[in-house]
Amino acid sequence: MFNLNRTIANPKLWNKRNSQQSRRSPLFFPSIFLISLCFFFFFLTYTPIPNYMIFSTSLKTVNVALTHQYPHCETRFHGEKFLWYAPHSGFSNQLSEFKNAILMASILNRTLIVPPILDHHAVALGSCPKFRVQSPKEIRISVWDHIIELLRSRRYVSMADIIDISSLLSSSLVRAIDFRVFVLLWCDLNVDLVCSNGLNAPPSLVESLKLCGSLLSGIDGNINQCLYAVDDDCRTTVWTYQNGVDGMLDSFQPDEQLMKRKKISYVRRRRDVYKTLGPGSKAESATVLAFGSLFTAPYKGSELYIDIQNAPADPRINALINKIEFLPFVPEIVNLGKQFATQTIKAPFLCAQLRLLDGQFKNHWKATFLGLRQKLDSLRQAGSQPIHIFVMTDLPQGNWTGSYLGDLAMDSANFKLYFLGENDLLVMNTAKKLALARHGLRFKYFPVSMDAVAKVEKHCSLDILPDVLLYIEETICSCASLGFVGTTGSTIAQSIKVMRKFGLCSSPIRSAFAL
Repeated sequence: MFNLNRTIANPKLWNKRNSQQSRRSPLFFPSIFLISLCFFFFFLTYTPIPNYMIFSTSLKTVNVALTHQYPHCETRFHGEKFLWYAPHSGFSNQLSEFKNAILMASILNRTLIVPPILDHHAVALGSCPKFRVQSPKEIRISVWDHIIELLRSRRYVSMADIIDISSLLSSSLVRAIDFRVFVLLWCDLNVDLVCSNGLNAPPSLVESLKLCGSLLSGIDGNINQCLYAVDDDCRTTVWTYQNGVDGMLDSFQPDEQLMKRKKISYVRRRRDVYKTLGPGSKAESATVLAFGSLFTAPYKGSELYIDIQNAPADPRINALINKIEFLPFVPEIVNLGKQFATQTIKAPFLCAQLRLLDGQFKNHWKATFLGLRQKLDSLRQAGSQPIHIFVMTDLPQGNWTGSYLGDLAMDSANFKLYFLGENDLLVMNTAKKLALARHGLRFKYFPVSMDAVAKVEKHCSLDILPDVLLYIEETICSCASLGFVGTTGSTIAQSIKVMRKFGLCSSPIRSAFAL
């Protein structure tokens, strides 16, 4: 509905004359030739119009329109400055980007606009190592479209509804505002209409969403003092902070073969984010600083996009870097995971995280099961039986027959398996508690925003319970005292290892936070 794709009318077919008609105008055949030639060149040069270009071309005077429609964007928040970014891919990648956004916002002294959790792979970045990614503009508008769909279908779950950032906020290491609250204030939207799940949106709402999405996505560049759009991505930039010479070449560059094959000429430079986007820069005065993706990962001795491991001259940022290495789930999730381990399993157990169906993992069952088999063999030699195993897998139980999982399930004398499903009562009750808790709306907001918070709570309640199974499973795995076997290359396995490293399960059961 909000892709706003332009409809192009199909050309009418040229009516054929009766083949037996003998009289024709002398210009008939030349006319046929000219029309055919026009159609040929039209189809030869036609290419589909991407969403972000539709926004841009349908709003040729967008700078003027936005300046007049949102004159308050510079003053509504009394000088407060914000940071926005475009998350993507699966939950683990989105959490990684969220941590990077917290870091960037703190370095630049901006309030972080906390996004929702996007549907798994609803938005994809592409491949940084192959220099084949969506541009920041493209990914920002894709994320905007998906967020509006989440709001309209009443499925919006904030990242702060799932991840506990209360300690960061209480220590003033970062400031945050919910995306819904920010957008309702900044774009002066009617929250009742935005969160309505009716099939047809009023034309006025469609136009307001189009203008607001175009503004926040930076489709037409920077809008006065309102927004500065960062259009540097992993193809050209590695963001640093107090580390090396600003503007120096990064160690990872596209090789000559790739440049020739893909006809690209990118040069990656290491740029200090504070010097480039902080005080004294063009971005400083903008109310909103909008990034595209903030995903990074180690690659060939460097980082794909963000390389901020420490801050030699900034103790505050050093403290933040240490704190965001591990951000726990909210208490409702952590407490249930611990209770399942102590009250349901009731014994030392092993966790097996087996990713078998998605992407690259579906072709590596043998290698995935090998690690589990070796771990179980060592446990059988060392201890009593049966061995208790919590299984975390994307393979439905009905498909276990004929696999190593099926063999373990059949061998009840030596192994006792535990697992959870999304429809289990424990999981559904936790989802209900989270829907009522609304942690993402419990921040200490600016005085002007409290009315917006109340409106979001009233009009944007969930119609569909959030999917919390993954988070509960990860917590249970962090409590596995006999060890953990994860799928090689899985970001979920990496997250569980971090949770185990920080001893999540050894900490006492917590009460829900309130800010």
